[in-house]
Amino acid sequence: MLDDYVADLQSQFAWAPPWVFSLILIAIALGVAQTLYGGVVRLVRQRLRAPDSFWRPLLIRTRGPVRLALCLGAVSWAIGAAPFPAREASFVQHGLLIAFIILVGWGAMTALDIGSALYLNRYRVDVADNLLARKHLTQVRILRRAMATLVVLLTAAFALMTIPGVRQLGVSLLAAGGAAGIIVGLALQPVLSNLLAGVQIALTQPIRIDDAVLVEGEWGNVEEIGSTYVVIRIWDLRRLIVPLRYFLEKPFQNWTRESAELLGSVMLYVDYSTPIDALRDKVKAILDTAAEWDGKTWAVQVTDLTERTMTVRILASAANSGSAFDLRCRLREDLVAWLQEAHPRALPRQRVEVEAEAASAPRPRPRQKRVQ
Repeated sequence: MLDDYVADLQSQFAWAPPWVFSLILIAIALGVAQTLYGGVVRLVRQRLRAPDSFWRPLLIRTRGPVRLALCLGAVSWAIGAAPFPAREASFVQHGLLIAFIILVGWGAMTALDIGSALYLNRYRVDVADNLLARKHLTQVRILRRAMATLVVLLTAAFALMTIPGVRQLGVSLLAAGGAAGIIVGLALQPVLSNLLAGVQIALTQPIRIDDAVLVEGEWGNVEEIGSTYVVIRIWDLRRLIVPLRYFLEKPFQNWTRESAELLGSVMLYVDYSTPIDALRDKVKAILDTAAEWDGKTWAVQVTDLTERTMTVRILASAANSGSAFDLRCRLREDLVAWLQEAHPRALPRQRVEVEAEAASAPRPRPRQKRVQ
């Protein structure tokens, strides 16, 4: 039917040069493609009313690629039907095919972004108990990067496979195998191992986004999990870059693996004359007025004795690592101030100083016997 229409149209423009008829045919094909796109978009919009659905944002964000893809298909058909030389027509159609494959990859990347964003909209990270949200955020980000890498590789592979020379070269390399494959494998070993480590971390999740970790003696939060590395924001705003394989091969501390709650400990080294009961009451009074304490756990215990001092350990729970750090600092400051004011002799002292004070104190004079 289309062939008959093209033949009738060509007979009507028999007076014109071939290139004029080709341009007219391309213009008609582009007009039909744009009209078809507009009709399909209106029909789909009427059926997609939900603003949070997947297809509506996909339709909006892929308007350019879809319209361009329809135009490429229409131009390719028009060139095949127009009186173009076979060689030039084949060359142009091949270029249009490569462009169409790239547009399909572009649409796949857009669909991947929209799907990831819609999935993560169901979880909030800016709340106190965000363990489940950080779990899904980590999985989606890592898997999205892996899928994006796969889409790019497949798009490039399909585009290159349309070129006969490149396709034959690939077949020859696969048939030859051997040295080329070994050299490429050795060169890409660090990259591939980190990519596989990223997928494994996404599934097993030894770390998550915003986890509080202790790595190489540095404490900080996981700020970003890339395809091959992890960015840790250290407490003083430095960034520690660690390969993904590190978290599968070496031990590290994760302070928020199951929950963000932590027990903060404060160690006091005091004299044996320190009243423990009074110290315990003071700790409880400080915790009752501290906003950082979550009200769950606290304890004051003598954990060690030396020849000079007692070691008193104070435990207090907090909702997260930041609150635990602030609570520990507050306990140290308030307790030291209280000991200096109320019990100055409870601070650690050298025994030689006590003996010196005793030696310098006035002694009573011995009573002399009366001689009868």
